[in-house]
Amino acid sequence: MKIISLIGARPQFIKEAVVNSEFKKRENVKEIIVNSGQHYDFNMSDIFFDVLNISKPDYNLNIGSGAHGEMTGKIMIEFEKIALREAPDAIIVYGDTNTTLAGAIVSSKLKIPIYHIEAGIRMFPKNMPEEINRVLTDRISDKLFCPSNLAVENLKKEGIINGVYFTGDVMFDLFLKMEKDFRYDFFKNLNLKENDYILLTLHRDYNVDNKERLFQILQNISKIKEKVKIVFPIHPRTKKMINKFGFEKFLEDIIVTEPTDYLNLMGLIKMSKKVVSDSGGVQKEAYFAKKRCGIISIDTGWQEIVDIGWNRLLEPGDIEEFILSEEQDDYVGMLYGDGKAGEKIANIICKNLGEN
Repeated sequence: MKIISLIGARPQFIKEAVVNSEFKKRENVKEIIVNSGQHYDFNMSDIFFDVLNISKPDYNLNIGSGAHGEMTGKIMIEFEKIALREAPDAIIVYGDTNTTLAGAIVSSKLKIPIYHIEAGIRMFPKNMPEEINRVLTDRISDKLFCPSNLAVENLKKEGIINGVYFTGDVMFDLFLKMEKDFRYDFFKNLNLKENDYILLTLHRDYNVDNKERLFQILQNISKIKEKVKIVFPIHPRTKKMINKFGFEKFLEDIIVTEPTDYLNLMGLIKMSKKVVSDSGGVQKEAYFAKKRCGIISIDTGWQEIVDIGWNRLLEPGDIEEFILSEEQDDYVGMLYGDGKAGEKIANIICKNLGEN
């Protein structure tokens, strides 16, 4: 059987590492990897193939950045050519990016079964690009692999019950598998001490493209930089907007680094005191590492971690209090399965395709 996996952004490379590993164990599966090139910076894309031992992509669309419609349209045009040429038995899409939606639409139009990994995530605002992508993708997918029980319930509320599976989260699989190999290069090179710094990541458009909101976030981060070290691997988009708005002064006395690979990022998370982020992946990875995360957003796709009192949703004015507070709640694990999500997904896919 032939399967195309379409990826293009950091979280998708990570998830693909797990699924790719499972497919390699099965002689009857030929997986074709297509990289849309949505993240074009080396540290945001190519390096993942080396660090996580993912098979090199068979195709690279080299789309790069752009407006949402432009990017989605370009991916659709180029990906359709590949889908027609390869004629796969199924197409896998991941998460909630423009790459995800583009792949799902092409698959649907060509009547190729769509398998959506990380289905059922819901959050506000409903006009957020990622929310639009995930809702539309779930509507047209044939099999939906949910990372949590809450995701299954979200789909059920929308009348989607057929082809829905609670498999657990492939990111948790990878965390457990790679924990022994986490790297601490940045931690050592920056002379950091364990539990003595805050890791900050920031890239969502509603935070960094909005001048007033970005100002508020950076201003409130500035308030605590004399009390605790801030380590900030800066996303290319965020760096661009900080320069555009003239906010470079807020980066003074903050440890700013280039975007880093998964293993070094996990090392930074694991040794940190807390994490502040707007990344869906990072807030969950912090939970895996038993580190609290303050989420700079009005909502989160990982509501179950907030519900147990571990992570917190923050407005810019809440940042200082969150970082300096000392919570006492005990850690609650196992929200995202037993670390065998990749195996379960591969088994379901192979069983389904083998029956057709």
